[in-house]
Amino acid sequence: MGGLGLVLSAILAIASRKLQVPEDPRIDEVEDMLPKANCGACGYPGCRPFAESCVSGKSNPAKCTVNSKDMSQFIASYLGVELGEEEKQVARLACAGGNHVARMRAKYNGLGSCRAAVVAGGGGKACSWGCLGLGDCEVSCGFDAIKMDEHGLPVVDEEKCVACNDCVVACPLDLFSLQPISNQLWVACKNLDEGEKALADCEVACTGCARCAADAPEGLICIKKNLAVIDYTKNSLASPVAIQRCPTGAIVWLEKATTLKGQAAKRIIRKDPLPIQSDPNNKRL
Repeated sequence: MGGLGLVLSAILAIASRKLQVPEDPRIDEVEDMLPKANCGACGYPGCRPFAESCVSGKSNPAKCTVNSKDMSQFIASYLGVELGEEEKQVARLACAGGNHVARMRAKYNGLGSCRAAVVAGGGGKACSWGCLGLGDCEVSCGFDAIKMDEHGLPVVDEEKCVACNDCVVACPLDLFSLQPISNQLWVACKNLDEGEKALADCEVACTGCARCAADAPEGLICIKKNLAVIDYTKNSLASPVAIQRCPTGAIVWLEKATTLKGQAAKRIIRKDPLPIQSDPNNKRL
């Protein structure tokens, strides 16, 4: 048995040498030029696979959204390829219902996590689709691109955001999505209730009134299940015109770090959180 083991070991060693595929040494060099974030924003599971893809010519260096443009250009020059062009993507939140405009049905006392609150009955927010404000997205972001504001809503710093997708995965209500920076028309709501019910839960909810759809170019916006939905394949037709008659400001125009609402949108001056609505069952989560 011992002799057989030695023979098999020798065969495996020889086969390993004969069948070994030499690896391009440039892969190690390119990997060293990458930020080692392993965030997946490039579409690969880590910096090493991305380096392999760049060396093989399957990807361009510009797909790394964490690296500086100068470093990406250096990689392109090193490989003798074009830098390529990639439109910046950022994480966006489909909710504007902070605690000063969205109502609570119950007080949640539990683990400070959105996912835990969802499991424990929904966290007490009247709107079943609304952000719970417990900051799972902020904790998940390794680039310090998300901060919770004074109303319990996450705010994305688009300069720091690298579209790593971690906040998308972390949000148990699927409120985050990655969007090209050119998608400036945005519906900051996911509430599917009818108008009066939606407003009873949140003052800035989309009511499905269809004014935005009527004012926008044909086909750009439609109403599905009481919610405005934008067809981004027609994004070149988008303009702030579509937001002007929205009565709640649920549909907005994003311009750099500014969120613009239409002229008809109700102005919110309240700063303090809304009181918890009385519950006949005195429910506490």
